[in-house]
Amino acid sequence: MKNIDVAKRAAQAENYFRAGYNCAQSVYMAYADLFDMDVDMAAKISAPLGGGMGRLREVCGACSGMFLLAGLAIPANNPQDKDAKTANYRMVQELAAEFKAENGSIICRELLGLDHQHDAPTPETRTETYYKKRPCAELVHLAAEIVGKKLANL
Repeated sequence: MKNIDVAKRAAQAENYFRAGYNCAQSVYMAYADLFDMDVDMAAKISAPLGGGMGRLREVCGACSGMFLLAGLAIPANNPQDKDAKTANYRMVQELAAEFKAENGSIICRELLGLDHQHDAPTPETRTETYYKKRPCAELVHLAAEIVGKKLANL
């Protein structure tokens, strides 16, 4: 997948986040067209993974967006194809390792410095205060860069 403008896609992912999409949606949507998927479908598929999986504060949604893209880039849809599964899992592990090396974790609550495991299902209202206290926009941007570089080298 050569000729991917990673900087443009990362900026688009951050713009999606700042427009109100969650972290997983923002990363996934920024690359959906490369896999002949429209943005609306991409938003639907990735919606439950925001907030560390439905605001459970588990795996960072930006990471989940990367992992969904790995599933499209290196499909493992044949249950008998062990090589495909291995290649897919390898990509996921490489993406996770790079994100973790940059941020110290791939766990939402750890990235946000939260002292509780999960939040209520209602998302916070996006205000300037929200964006100032949360690193999510920057994490989305970084995740989109990481996955974009990986996709560009496939």
